[in-house]
Formats: sequence, structure tokens, C-alpha cells
Amino acid sequence: MFTFDFLFHYHNENQFVNIREHSWTTICFLFCKISVEDYLEICMKKNDFHQKRIEELRQSIERHNYQYYVLDRPQISDQEYDALFKELERLEAEHPEHASASSPTRRIGDRPASGFSTRAHSLPMYSLDNIFSLEEWGGYTQRLQRLLPGEDFAFWTEPKMDGLAVEVIYEQGVMTAAATRGDGYTGEEVSANMRTVRNLPLRLIPFSNVPDYLEVRGEVIMSVKDFEELNRTQLANREKVFANPRNAAAGSIRQLDPRIPAKRPLRFFAYGVGLVRWDAPGVDLDTQAGIMDALQRSGLSIAPGAVLCRDEQAVRQYFGSLEAERRHISFELDGMVAKVNDRNQQERLGTTSRAPRWAIAVKFKAAQAKTILENIEVQVGRTGALTPVAKLRPVRLGGVSVSRATLHNQDEIRAKGLKIGDPVLVQRAGDVIPEVVRPITEERTGQEQDFVFPETCPSCGSRVGRIPGEAVSRCPNLSCPAQLLQGLIYFVSKAGLDIEGLGKKWIEIFVDKGLVASPADLFGLSRQDLLELERMGGKLAENILRALEQGKQEASLEQLIAALGIRLVGSETAKLLAERYHDLDALAGAEPEQLALIKGVGPEIAASVASFFRNPQNLELVGAFKRIGLWPVSGSRAAEQEQTGALQGKTFVLTGKLQGITRSQASEKIEEKGGRVTSAVSSKTDYLVAGDEPGSKLEKARRLGVEILDEAGFVRLLE
Repeated sequence: MFTFDFLFHYHNENQFVNIREHSWTTICFLFCKISVEDYLEICMKKNDFHQKRIEELRQSIERHNYQYYVLDRPQISDQEYDALFKELERLEAEHPEHASASSPTRRIGDRPASGFSTRAHSLPMYSLDNIFSLEEWGGYTQRLQRLLPGEDFAFWTEPKMDGLAVEVIYEQGVMTAAATRGDGYTGEEVSANMRTVRNLPLRLIPFSNVPDYLEVRGEVIMSVKDFEELNRTQLANREKVFANPRNAAAGSIRQLDPRIPAKRPLRFFAYGVGLVRWDAPGVDLDTQAGIMDALQRSGLSIAPGAVLCRDEQAVRQYFGSLEAERRHISFELDGMVAKVNDRNQQERLGTTSRAPRWAIAVKFKAAQAKTILENIEVQVGRTGALTPVAKLRPVRLGGVSVSRATLHNQDEIRAKGLKIGDPVLVQRAGDVIPEVVRPITEERTGQEQDFVFPETCPSCGSRVGRIPGEAVSRCPNLSCPAQLLQGLIYFVSKAGLDIEGLGKKWIEIFVDKGLVASPADLFGLSRQDLLELERMGGKLAENILRALEQGKQEASLEQLIAALGIRLVGSETAKLLAERYHDLDALAGAEPEQLALIKGVGPEIAASVASFFRNPQNLELVGAFKRIGLWPVSGSRAAEQEQTGALQGKTFVLTGKLQGITRSQASEKIEEKGGRVTSAVSSKTDYLVAGDEPGSKLEKARRLGVEILDEAGFVRLLE
């Protein structure tokens, strides 16, 4: 064996080769008088071969994924597919310099995340308004005619799948991020988990050319068959079983460990787009049908059976056939979605605060079943409302076991003539919420008992009363334990400050042990307080305290207002109030007449807000928040717009690439000055801002006579 050092290193004109890293074949090349230049060229060619083979394998595997998961037409056997996948895994391990986030091997799941970050949506992800019959469908189309008189409407129609709404972002055709819908404006970053969804392309098929930027919106779902198989596996492993396919899909995507969703049979079905930059021949972005066709040709799945209906009568026929076939469809459906096909009409129809006017969900008739009303319990909510709840003999309904249903108030019990022990007909309204339809009086035995609504609060014993004009009885005691408990649960929930890891059970324990008597007390908990509780370890205590501190530091004014649980004030109203007032002090000092002038608030909500802040205990809570540092402030954007609203009421469309400013920054500046940004050019558009390579929107703006600004003109307008 040669031991001389020069045999292990070969040096020529600053080029260095370590022989230990190469095979004996390579060494033979070296010692057969081959030049270093030729040797390095061989190495480069070998590296190029590996890179090309890796890319070939990735494209081949993605193509077979598309054939299998999207088209349901596999072209190779499972064994052949596995062989390709294993070869790719081996080559990527041997050549980490060729790693790529869009590789199919990334679908197996990465390391667990420490927690979900948030991601803002470029455009709001609205929910849909619902109707429950074809009679209501007729009323909906009449409203469209009133809004756009004399115009004809075609509708893109698709099955309404029951899943988790997610937005997936592609840049230059490559998936870069994904986020849940969240509150419609900000969602949870779930990119790592979405990469594991098998039918979701990590790289789009360039059928014309790939989009510069594309936000695809859709539902993550699980088929009924796969759901049942998953539950059997969960049960065998003594793990949690899921109530229905939607819960299974949503729970999988919201796992911190991406390896968990990677093992579950999830699917993504696109239903639309958000922000789009995609100027290419053959891509029709002016209609919903054109968008869906482009998404499908790019490798994305869309809802099976989706079609373009030429008029409202065709939609009726589609709904009838879909309802008749729903039991034979492999995915859970709860209705149909109809969208106005023309995107220009969509733009002109606009949106409400929560839903587009150009789309509607038509729900199927609710599934019904017979059972027994075993008892009626009265619960006290966070606002003191007493709500009767039906305790039912468990019954399977639409694939879910139903044992409880709300009865809303005592007037409803009286109107329906319900008695304890009644045989009753129950249904899942909209295939989601259980409700008691009516008693089956012909099957009564005579043993049924009348229900007497309590005159005192079941939690604190205070005498209950009803506000004139309301059907709900309320407990007036603000210190009522039930109100305190429910208020605290709401305060830390997703609808409030969203304190991670602090759920209902721990709040119940804190209240029971006397550790907290108001939301402010949560932030005064010490490590020692927590360690004295059963099943509380040091790590868990630290996590809870860290989550509380993070919630305090990161809370927005909008979140804090919503978390207070003011009657009639939800997230949308909280957002409006936060835009108008700088902090809680400013809001607390507002008169009802001032509040009522805010668009979207109105007299009833204004009275509720003013009444809340007149209560001395609530004002004391506000003071406690300020003392502990839970004091978010708002820029009072609405007030700023009143002063600097030079673009108030003006509508802009951005197209092409801007050099000195990003499109998101441009949008922010427009909105700061009172304008708004839309995605489609219409006759209502005031300005088209055209950067480099503007595409088809520029030509459309010229046809419609829209004023066109280049980047320099746009900057001058802002100034």
C-alpha cells in the first residue's frame, strides 16, 4: 500500500483533488497521465448527469402523481413508482447540493414546527352566504337582476365540499407558501403540511406559461372511505378518532408535525383564486370557468362534476341531479356553490362585510332521524343568556352521532310544544348544526313531562329577566360564576386573544381553584401557582406562561375588543371599532350616537358597546389591562384617511412589474389615501397602474377608456 502523502493529494496550478474521496477507477484515471483539467471536466459532467437525472425523476414522479391522484389513471405499477421514488431519495441524499423545496420527496414531512406563524392574505378570503331551497335561489337571482338590471348571468357551479379552506401560493410556477383562511384576513402558515398533500402539485404544469404569481384557493378534504379507514387505524392504535371527514382533514393540516398529515389521505380541490399575475396566451382570467380550466390544466384538481350553467334554470337542474347523486359521491357534500361566471360582473356586484354578492351556497335538505328528548338543561353563557339545550338519546345523523341540540330559548320550546321524554324528529341544519324539528306527538306514551323554564339562574341563583324586545332570559349578575367561566374561555379562544395551549379545561381548573376572577388575572399567574395544580409539570407551566406573555405582547386592539365578549360585537365589528378608535380608553369614551355613525355598526350595537363601558366593573377591567401592559393601540386608520384621503373612492388595478415599489406596498399606499385596489379591470376602474410587461389588462383598460398611469405617474399621483 502506498503511504506517501503525495499519493493522496494531486496538485496542479491551484487545483486540488483529494484522492481519498474518489473510487479506484478515478485514481487509475489520475495515474494514467490524465490531466487535471480533463479529470475535473469528467467530474463536472458526472455532476451534471446527477443533476439532470434528479430533475428527470422529479418530473416523472410529479407526472405520475398527477395521473394517479388527479386523473385517476395510473400509468405505472406501485412497485415501479416506488423504485423511482427510492432512486430520487438516494440521489438527493448523495447530492444535497441539488436539494429543492419542490421535490416530491418533501411530501413525506419535515421536522415538527414549534408553532404556526400567521400569514396575511393579499385579498380577503370571504365565506359564503347560504340559502336552503330552490325557491330562495329564485330570490337570489332576482337580487342579481336588481343590482345589474338588464344583464344576463351564467353560473359556474360546483359541489360544495365540506373541508378546510386553504390558500396555496405559487411563484414562477413553484409552490412557496400556504395558509388557512383564518379570520378571512390572516390565516395560519401551513406550508410544510400542505406540501404533503399528494394531489397538490409542488410545481405547476406549464401548459402555456407558468404564472408569475398565483394564489389558489380551495378545500382540503378527505373521502368518506379514507376517513373510515383512518378512524379504524386510530382506534387500533388507541388514538383519537374523528367525528367526521372535515374534522379529520382540518385536524391533520393543523398538526405541528408535518409527518402526521403526510401519512393521511388528504386531497386539495381548488375553487378559485386570490391575487393573480398571469399574462399568457390561452389563459382566460375574465371568467370563472376560464380560471378553473387554467388551474386544472396547470395540474390542480377541481371539484368533480363542476360545470358551467348558461342560466339560472340550468343551475336548478344541476342542483337536482347533484342532490339525487350525493349519496353515491365519495366525498361529503352539503350542497352546491353557484358563482356568477363573468369576472367583470363579479367586480361590479362586489361583497358584503363577510361574503361576495356574486356567489351563493345552496344547501341540501337536512338529514333527519327519530330519537328521544331525554332532558332539557339550561346553560348560562358569557353574556348571561340562559340557553336551553336538548339532551337526546344518541342517534346517527349524516355520519355523526348526535346527542345534544340547542333549543335557543323558552319561546321556541313553547312554540314547538316540546315535552321531556318526547319522541322527536331531529336534523342537522345545513348538514352541520343539530336541531330539534318537532315532537312526534302521535308516538307519545303519556309519560312525557312539561318543561318549566327556571326563574333563577342555575349557576348563581339570581333572579333572571328578559330585556324588552328580546326572546332570551338573562342573568343580571356580572359576577355570576357561569358568566365568568364562559367569558374567560371566550377571552383565550381563537375568537379572542387566541392563547395557544390554554383551553376550556385549564380555565375551568383556574376558576375552580380561585386563581382567576377576571381576564386580567390570567396574566398575573405565577409558575408556583400552576405547579400546585394536578397534572401540571414544569414544562407545561412554562409553556402556558410563555403563551400568555406572547398573547399579551402580540394582541391587536381588534383582538382585544373581540375578546371582551361585548354583546353583538364579533370580529368584524371589532375590526371596525379598532380602525376608528386609538385604544380602549378612546372607545370607552365614545357616545352611542358617535358609534352608531360608523358604517356597519348601527344603533343596536352602539348601545351595547356604550352600555358595556358604562359598567364600573368593566371599566375597572380596562384599567387593569393598562396596568399589566395589555394595551394595544391602533393607528386609527379611518381618521387618517379622512385627513389624507386624496384618493377617497378611487378604484385602482395594478398590472405588470413595478421597479421602485412592490405591488403590496403600492396597494397599501393607495388604501392609506382612501382608494381601493381590485384585481379586474371594469368600467368602474378609475386608474390602471401599468408596470413592465403589463399584459392583457392594459388593452382592456384602453378599450374601456380607463386612465392609465405608468410608474412615474403613479408616484406623482401619490405625492
